[in-house]
Amino acid sequence: MTLDLARWQFALTSINHFFFVPVTIGLAFLTALLQSTWYRSKNPGYLRLTRFFGTLLVINVAVGVVTGLVQEFEFGMNWSAYSRLVGDIFGAPLAMEGLAAFFLESTFLGLWLFGWDRLSRRVHLLCIWLVALGTVLSAAFIMAANSWMQHPVGYVINHKTGKPQLNDIWAVLTNPVFLWGYTHVLLASLVTGAAVMLAVSAWQLRNQARQPAPGGASQPGPPLFARSAQLSLVVLVPAIILAMFVGSELGVIEARYQPMKIAAAEAQWATCQPCSFSLIQIGGGNNDHTPTQILAIPHLLSLLATNSWNGKVVGLSPLQSQYQKQFGPGYYVPNVFIQYWSMRVMAYSAGLMFLLGLWGLWLIRRRSMAGSRWFLTLAVWAVTLPFLMNTAGWLLTESGRQPWIVQGIMLTKNAVSPSVGLASVITSLTVFVAAYLTLAIVDLMLMIRYARKEAEPDPAPGDGADALVTAVRY
Repeated sequence: MTLDLARWQFALTSINHFFFVPVTIGLAFLTALLQSTWYRSKNPGYLRLTRFFGTLLVINVAVGVVTGLVQEFEFGMNWSAYSRLVGDIFGAPLAMEGLAAFFLESTFLGLWLFGWDRLSRRVHLLCIWLVALGTVLSAAFIMAANSWMQHPVGYVINHKTGKPQLNDIWAVLTNPVFLWGYTHVLLASLVTGAAVMLAVSAWQLRNQARQPAPGGASQPGPPLFARSAQLSLVVLVPAIILAMFVGSELGVIEARYQPMKIAAAEAQWATCQPCSFSLIQIGGGNNDHTPTQILAIPHLLSLLATNSWNGKVVGLSPLQSQYQKQFGPGYYVPNVFIQYWSMRVMAYSAGLMFLLGLWGLWLIRRRSMAGSRWFLTLAVWAVTLPFLMNTAGWLLTESGRQPWIVQGIMLTKNAVSPSVGLASVITSLTVFVAAYLTLAIVDLMLMIRYARKEAEPDPAPGDGADALVTAVRY
């Protein structure tokens, strides 16, 4: 019971924190693009957009940092056995993230926030790009640590202590699971940031259409938020295409190092060659080894798992027998229901975002996007899709590793703190649920409030910092 609640607690904090991470990475990059466009064109409209979306970025960073701090304490409190065993390895990239990436991001975010009209335009532009770089580096070190848990490399077993000991940090930073997984996270973050910018821009355009200018006069030139909508679509479509490709290649890597995860994602209990991919199926869970596939696509699972038209995918039952011989008695099959549907929620959400992006680009080509009520309405609601996609991807990755906390080295049941009682976990879980729910509501209300505000007018000289700070504060 303690183990299950500790897992629920870490899942709660991790999923909640991961709502903010992709938004921060994506919005930082897009805000930097807007400011770069203003720097080159001197068009005040791009300055207004930079300040507008910069406000949303600052809100997201402020709340997101708070949600991530708790996880550091959980490793020492709920998962001390894990920390004692692999802390020397797992702690290295986490220390790099805290000492290098986070301080880079936070320092230059402060300079960017308070440096309007105090720093030169070039230096101020450099600050927002360094903020974007800091978010990318932060994600790199976190993903390096997580990827080591999926596929441990660069270590030896210390014969005196019996613990893994890091002997090649370069191997950790070039872990194939890390390289493909990190690239996938960055692309998913661009999709998320672009979807948020598109949703906000669509709401603003739709709202402006409902409130025409006084006297019926038309606004000269394209609406302000049509520019940010266009930028978001130009980033969204290539990013989602690349994300689907990289995700497919990541599946090949995981089939090589974590075949149980890929077999569970298709509820494939028997070995197959070639293997079909079911768009939907009935049954096939941990207690039902004979699923009924509906709308199965021949050879697709073979392509996704092996990059081969007739590739072989080992089934869950043979893998279970293999792992019992290799690691001893136990049940090594993850939750098949979570794996199967996480895979499809992620893939289907990505497909819908791709279709929406293509529609938007077609409307831009026809110069009719700002007046398309149906597209603007759907673009607002479609902002939920990347969050579903990211959460499903996280569940696919982390649940698929079970029952291991470190693949092949340590079982999750052996990682929980032996001194932490059931009452302590229940109390902390209750507190965290209340705290994270409050933070989520506060963040959502702030984001919606400032997303619905009109863009600030062009600032007078010397007012840039004060205007943005005031917007964030109030």
